[in-house]
This record gives sequence, C-alpha cells and structure tokens, in this order.
Amino acid sequence: MASADKSPPQSFTVSHLESSSFAEGLRSYAKYRDLGIAAATKGLATAQVIKFVPPATDEVRQMHLHNVQFQMIYVLKGWIKTEMVGHGTHTMKAGSCWIQPPGIHHMVHDYSDDCEVLEIVLPADFETVTLPKG
Repeated sequence: MASADKSPPQSFTVSHLESSSFAEGLRSYAKYRDLGIAAATKGLATAQVIKFVPPATDEVRQMHLHNVQFQMIYVLKGWIKTEMVGHGTHTMKAGSCWIQPPGIHHMVHDYSDDCEVLEIVLPADFETVTLPKG
C-alpha cells in the first residue's frame, strides 16, 4: 500500500555508549551524545543524551525558547529544576519525563552534579532564542 507520507526515507542506526561518546555542543555547560537519529531520519528528528556540567551558573539560568515542532525530555540520572512559564517550577528526577510545547518560554534553575537527560526534538535543526531579562 502506498503511503501519502512525504518524509524522507529513514535508515537503520545504532549508537553504543563509548567513553568518547560525549562532546561539546550547543551550550558550554553541557556535553552531548548524538544518538545518530538526525542522520538516520535525514533531519526529521534528533535524539541526544545531555550530560550537564556542574555547577549551574548564571549562563544556565536564562529564559529561552526553542522553535521546534516537538520536544520531549526524559531524566536518566540525577535531577534538574526547570521553570516553564505558565506552569511553574518543577524538580524533575530520574524517571521524570515532560514535553515542552513549541515556543514555550523556559529556563533551567539548577541540576545535580550527575544530571543526564535524553532529549528528542523535531526537527533536528532548530533555533534556540535567548529572551531578554525582565
């Protein structure tokens, strides 16, 4: 049966944890492990493990938004304290999962020294906008 879906064809991929799996990325206070999803989906989606670098600084505590279609975060280790405008501040612990709706204003207040999260975002290439204070 033919599909009306115009998404690019996807390819098989696998990502194994190696000691060199984490690298510099979008933010200086985090290390990123690309899981290969962006390449396998031709940019339809991305998935990465983010390991936060302690301590949380003022660079972390900036209100921002992401121009995305979908963003889900799952805490793998530790905890992270986030604020979602209109939804308050929440401390998410290992096993917590949330969706950040497109364009929601949010910020990270703090995180544990061992904090790691899995982030899944559509599309793979998205813009982050830092919002002015106040």
